[in-house]
Amino acid sequence: MIKLYWSPRSRSFTTLWLMEESSLPYERVLTDISTGAQKAPDYLKINPMGKVPALSDGDAALGEAAAICAYIADRYPETKLAPGVTDPRRARYLQWLFFSPSCIEPAIIQIFTKIEIPTSTAAWGSATQVFDVLEAALAKGPWILGEEFSAADVTVGSGLNFAVRLFKMVPSRPAFDAYLARCMARPAFQRAEKIAAG
Repeated sequence: MIKLYWSPRSRSFTTLWLMEESSLPYERVLTDISTGAQKAPDYLKINPMGKVPALSDGDAALGEAAAICAYIADRYPETKLAPGVTDPRRARYLQWLFFSPSCIEPAIIQIFTKIEIPTSTAAWGSATQVFDVLEAALAKGPWILGEEFSAADVTVGSGLNFAVRLFKMVPSRPAFDAYLARCMARPAFQRAEKIAAG
């Protein structure tokens, strides 16, 4: 049985949404970060960073939301959440799957902290560049790869949901609003949101 270790109102939302999209049976294991449960020795064996989310699947265990999305989409191809490894769309899928933790999250931190980092040294370039590039990609729609929804939409959609809709750290743009509306209309997103609210 797949076990998803999660905590309400946390980055666990991404993986809750992914698991709900997958239609795979899974057990949610509440890991209450408000009580420090993520620092318990047994939990640190699953995710030594002591963060949520984490996932175990038989002998496999991993942390990091995007990695969990990649693992489930590849381990369970019947979910149709990722192009196959020989599909030319696979390259763009991987780029966008990791765009949220590699670019969206650092850009949000840059905006929040107001830290000036030269674009030549910031791995994500600049916050403006991140959201300009994302806007251009989403304008093509309806999903990040075109007509087909994938795990990359879960990571990108979660990042935008956090940045634009929930915490309003990033100004809204028409392409973001339309994309978020499509994400929010998905039954799996709605179920995950209810679960994540605690």
